[in-house]
Amino acid sequence: MESPPLLKISHLKKYFEIERTQILKAVDDINLSISSGETLGIVGESGCGKSTLGRTIMGLYQKTEGSIAFNGVDIDKMNTSERFQMHRRMQMIFQDPYASLNPRSTVLELIAEPMDVHKTCKNNKERRARVERLLEEVGLNRGFLNRYPHEFSGGQRQRIGIARALALDPDFIIADEPISALDVSVQAQVVDLLKRLQKEKGLTMMFIAHDLSMVKYISSRIGVMYLGHLVELTTSRNLYEKPLHPYTQALLSAIPIPDPDIEEKRERIILKGELPSPINPPTGCVFRTRCPFVMAICAKERPNFVEVEDGHFAACHLHSDKPGLARPLAKAPSHEPG
Repeated sequence: MESPPLLKISHLKKYFEIERTQILKAVDDINLSISSGETLGIVGESGCGKSTLGRTIMGLYQKTEGSIAFNGVDIDKMNTSERFQMHRRMQMIFQDPYASLNPRSTVLELIAEPMDVHKTCKNNKERRARVERLLEEVGLNRGFLNRYPHEFSGGQRQRIGIARALALDPDFIIADEPISALDVSVQAQVVDLLKRLQKEKGLTMMFIAHDLSMVKYISSRIGVMYLGHLVELTTSRNLYEKPLHPYTQALLSAIPIPDPDIEEKRERIILKGELPSPINPPTGCVFRTRCPFVMAICAKERPNFVEVEDGHFAACHLHSDKPGLARPLAKAPSHEPG
């Protein structure tokens, strides 16, 4: 019998009430599953709902509709004790490595805080030894225990945040744009660290980022979001070699190529128009106002998220058997190595 995915979300929605008559649809009807041991990348423009998706999965935002199942169990059906233990297995790395660390706490206190909450250490000696080991695992000196966040560089602070996320030996980590606030020279080091830790510890990870090159490097599958919707999902290799959705094609065309001859000759896809407001999204396909292949049906019917090829899903009328009548997603996408 096939084991359930570690995480499965079904018809997940997160709406924010701006005013009594205005609703911001940050995450709108997303279906997604993540298998144990894989890294799923989530990409898209600023404001597309990537971070909101991650925070809603973690429970930092209360979902509006839908279900979230962890290891086959619906989170809504867990009692208080079960949910407390579940949060021990799910951790998050935040975007800003300074704002996410209490400036009044030492490195020892910051990393040990999850251990104290969950009472995983018998005494202070064990607590200190575990923090020292975690510092070494993320490439920091154990002599940093009594220092404060302001004494570190951005890259070092992010490593402290990673160590804190690992403090409870979690199964699943959401990395919410963990490199966007770092210098370019440091970004690759942090991504390499995450990739090594994922392999050594068998972690399951959701990696949220803007940089498609970094996402491809670390992820086995990639999901593309636009205006709160998941518009494409497949393996990293498939996404880069054969993107199906026009929005994905535009994103990939914006990645610079290090060869100047190829870069000069290749054709870029320039999207026209501004990103629509999630408060008042377009009818039908949310991408239609910027799509170079827009059809009449795009304004009338929202495209279903369908399996166009084996393991390759897209929400676009161009890839429906009959425009507007595509078969809906019947099962969660299966994990394939990238």
